[in-house]
Amino acid sequence: MKATQALHNLGQSIWLDNITRDLLDSGTLKHYIDELSVTGLTSNPTIFDHAIQHSTAYDAAIRQKVKKGASGEALFFELALEDLTRAAAHFRPVYDQTGGVDGWVSLEISPLLAYEPAATLAAAQNLSARAGQPNLFIKIPGTKEGLPAVEEAIFAGIPINVTLLFSREHYLAAAEAFLRGIERRIEAGLRPSVASVASVFVSRWDTAVMGRTPDALRDQLGIAIAMRTYKAYRELLASPRWQRVFNAGARPQRLLWASTGTKDPQASDLLYVTNLAAPLTVNTMPEATLKALADHGEVGSILPADGGDCEKVCEVFARSGIDVDALATELQEEGAKSFVKSWNELMAVIAAKSHALKSAIAR
Repeated sequence: MKATQALHNLGQSIWLDNITRDLLDSGTLKHYIDELSVTGLTSNPTIFDHAIQHSTAYDAAIRQKVKKGASGEALFFELALEDLTRAAAHFRPVYDQTGGVDGWVSLEISPLLAYEPAATLAAAQNLSARAGQPNLFIKIPGTKEGLPAVEEAIFAGIPINVTLLFSREHYLAAAEAFLRGIERRIEAGLRPSVASVASVFVSRWDTAVMGRTPDALRDQLGIAIAMRTYKAYRELLASPRWQRVFNAGARPQRLLWASTGTKDPQASDLLYVTNLAAPLTVNTMPEATLKALADHGEVGSILPADGGDCEKVCEVFARSGIDVDALATELQEEGAKSFVKSWNELMAVIAAKSHALKSAIAR
């Protein structure tokens, strides 16, 4: 049995952290679904930037849309929605079989809206309606300004992937926003089973402290933070408040491990996969990590519900001068800036390719 199947059987969903038109056209995505137990995928501006810049697969569509006057952000979302609705159709059997628990794809709103709750909500409503797919998550950042939009989107019945979470505290704030939205739906007599995942970024912790702590602590902080978050997740699911909404028909907001590609060349290429196996969670993997898991991965023990030794590990880092709370804030702020940078680069690629193809049409 492949390790991908073993991980799936354990109860963790494997999602692909990639989407390209080539992946769809070549049948590669279908292969991953059929052979590597992939049950969903995520996207972001960087992924689309690389796909559009380094491929001719989008040229015909861009040429056609430019002829109709589309440009910039509007053109991009047309392309992205085309890809993601196709991907959503691939995962629809999983979505139907699991009653909407699994089989999701994710589309990110413009990161330029990360600190504008009203505009974020409006964008989420617009993109969700345009997609017309029941298994499409809209990604909203779990920033202080983004969380009110998460609550309102959940109340409006829009499935949300809360992204840019880095710590237990970030996760708890996202879970609170989700729960408030669900409780308001119950009070209003609305169906409470709105799906959501909370995406916690893992590997960036270890990248951030590389060279700032003793070598014996190398690549340990990200997993410790994940374990601490998983403990909080399990405690929330068992709490009376959450069980009341479950009894009313709500579903859990699943915890998702993001940024699980290994950045340290000295570490295992499956560091953030084999150490983060846990039921009722998602691991969204870069393509290289997925292939490595299928090729030589082994699934061992699952994450302990009590967090294991995570607090001891965090204490060791604290004694080495790492303020985990401050670093979590820093990582979230840097992540938001990085998303904006990627978005601006994507818009530049869209503009350049549109111009080139428009000029070719004119000739």
